[in-house]
This record gives sequence, C-alpha cells and structure tokens, in this order.
Amino acid sequence: MALKDTIKQMHNLLAVLSKDLIKAERKKNKAASQRVRTGSIKFAKIAKRFRKESVADEKRGGYKKKKKATKKRKVGKKKRKPAKKRKVAKKRRPAPKRRKKAKKSVKRKKRRR
Repeated sequence: MALKDTIKQMHNLLAVLSKDLIKAERKKNKAASQRVRTGSIKFAKIAKRFRKESVADEKRGGYKKKKKATKKRKVGKKKRKPAKKRKVAKKRRPAPKRRKKAKKSVKRKKRRR
C-alpha cells in the first residue's frame, strides 16, 4: 500500500473511533465501547504500517523539503559601531581581621603595706 492510502485509512479510523468513544463515554453504550476496543487494535496495526512506509519513503527521498529562493545579498564590509566603554568597579581588598587579645589567667597578688 502507498503511504497516502495508509494516511487516509488512519484518518477514517480516527473519525469512527472518536464518534464511538463519545457514545461510550457519555451514553454508557456497551456496544460502542466494544467497537472502540477493536478499533484501537486496528489503528495500532495501521500505525505500525505507517511507520514502516514513512521510513521507506524517507529513504527514497519522498519527504524532501523544497528550498525557498533566497535573495542575493550585496557583498561588502559591514560597518561596526564602536563598543561602549563600561565602567569597571575596582576590587576592594577585604579588611584585615583583628585578633582579640588573649586574657591573662594569672591572678595578681595584692600587695600589703
């Protein structure tokens, strides 16, 4: 089968499935639920076939995009604007850490007179 035929089958099956799915959901139609279950299996088979055919078509070159016509540009040097000068903040040195004086644990004797 050709890829176009497979795509048409997928569209038709999806349309039928969506109608039956609405019937099964809203109206609680058991027969419609059964049709959705069997239809989903058929759709899976067609989807696998689509995958195979699309890969084969890609290899043959069927999906090549057409190149758009581009305008020719004039070749010449572009003038650049001079870069803006930015103010750079000077890095400050961290303040030196102050050491705490160690307390003397020696007790002084009182002098008697």
